[in-house]
Amino acid sequence: MSAAPILQVEDIAVTYSQLIPALRGVSLTVPSGAIVALLGGNGAGKTTTLKAVSNLIRAERGELTSGRIAYRGDAITDAAPWTLAERGLVQVLEGRRCFAHLSVEENLRLGAFVRRPDRADLEADLERIYGLFPRLKERRKALAGYTSGGEQQMVAIGRALMARPALVLLDEPSMGLAPQVVEEIFETVAALNRDDGVSFLLAEQNATIALRYAQSGYVLEGGRVVAHGKADALLELDALRDAYLGGGKPGTNGARAGSRRARAGVEGVGGAARSV
Repeated sequence: MSAAPILQVEDIAVTYSQLIPALRGVSLTVPSGAIVALLGGNGAGKTTTLKAVSNLIRAERGELTSGRIAYRGDAITDAAPWTLAERGLVQVLEGRRCFAHLSVEENLRLGAFVRRPDRADLEADLERIYGLFPRLKERRKALAGYTSGGEQQMVAIGRALMARPALVLLDEPSMGLAPQVVEEIFETVAALNRDDGVSFLLAEQNATIALRYAQSGYVLEGGRVVAHGKADALLELDALRDAYLGGGKPGTNGARAGSRRARAGVEGVGGAARSV
């Protein structure tokens, strides 16, 4: 029996500035204790989907115009981002977004404030993060703005983990990082999922590494889900290449043909996912 979903996104649409459509009927499910990949190229709608879930789109003049989002069975469409963090749903934004003028450890401590821990709990959580990312312990007093890109990504993830989340929305963790660092970060994600049961919705352009660690995934193209299924099935799907590379030039018959192939892939992967 599959795990009950920790996150259910049902047919959501998002518009920016009351004019620009960004998502068109996106639906997805994250089972409890799962890693789910959200794949697609630039502009596909991955970041918008995550920010719709965390309700951060309002900060960018975005609006959820239709659909429903449920976290642990409760509708959260109108919930404030800080209340979601209190309930265990946190987002790690694209581009790392550390507080550059604060030290590594100060950045990490900020992540725990939503829980209002006592000193003993706070210190225990810090040591846990340092156990996951030993490099951060070595750099704990350094200003975050003077650390490497990989270290800043570790700080951003560590800060989110200080809230003791049940679900982490992780946006483009591999962006701009060396392959060895990317591997280290994904191994940490896998360990958190395996050992602590933390669920992840992982937006990523690097489909190969994302699907290596995820159990299932969704492919976005033009603000729509064009394929979904188990990770191994998606790796074999032609529609995955269509979503990244396109089926032809915009406005040509080739582009429409690519869309038809993508839709055909949805049906194929759906069948494979059910039969595996």
